[in-house]
Amino acid sequence: MGWAGVRTLPWYVAGSQVLGVTCVVITGVWMGHYYGGYAWDGSSQQFNVHPLCMVLGLVFLYGDGVLVYRVFRNESKRSVKILHALLHMMALIISIVGLVAVFDYHNSSNIPNMYSLHSWCGMLTFVLFFLQWLLGLAFFLFPWASTLLRSWYLPLHIFFGLVLLAMAVGSSLMGITEKLLFSSQSSSSKLAPEAALANVLGLLLVCFVILVGFVVSREEFRRPPNPEEEALSVHFNTLGEGSGPSSP
Repeated sequence: MGWAGVRTLPWYVAGSQVLGVTCVVITGVWMGHYYGGYAWDGSSQQFNVHPLCMVLGLVFLYGDGVLVYRVFRNESKRSVKILHALLHMMALIISIVGLVAVFDYHNSSNIPNMYSLHSWCGMLTFVLFFLQWLLGLAFFLFPWASTLLRSWYLPLHIFFGLVLLAMAVGSSLMGITEKLLFSSQSSSSKLAPEAALANVLGLLLVCFVILVGFVVSREEFRRPPNPEEEALSVHFNTLGEGSGPSSP
């Protein structure tokens, strides 16, 4: 049964990629078709960069970073760690661009910053994501942390990784609702088709985080232990502190 479960993993991963790419495309189409596309000039088109970057960075790329230990189950652990860190770094950079875009737009248009629950939850998610990334680098990519310390932190790293992905999707849902409310105040004639597109986006975001969480939480999808890598990991840390997992 475990083998049958592992054989289904590529289908779940493929499904997550279809959902993630579709979310990014729908976000791009939504902002491009209904709000005039993209620019970097302080106009409303600059605001459109924000939702696209946040869905691409804090949802899709972040979710892919969470999945790498399930996708590359038999590759070198250090290579997978580097890929995990790089995907999260890309997500971080793209998210920063999205945040700068919306803050710069607000300042250019004399709109207050951080006035909504969406902005508060989104900023909290970003700050915690940044801290999670720094702690992941410190504990797992660089060799200073002992095996015992990494073994203690690993369950927290996995737990908060999934929590932050859920928070990113939750913040996105609040942002979608907020954008539709502003759209309804400015024009009601186009709201029905726009709302349908935005609601589909919201449902697909929920499906994406559920599927990623399912893949990561299934025991049979976990990376199989490699005795040689674990022995080498212990050798380069403190031999007398006991052994434990050093990656998800």
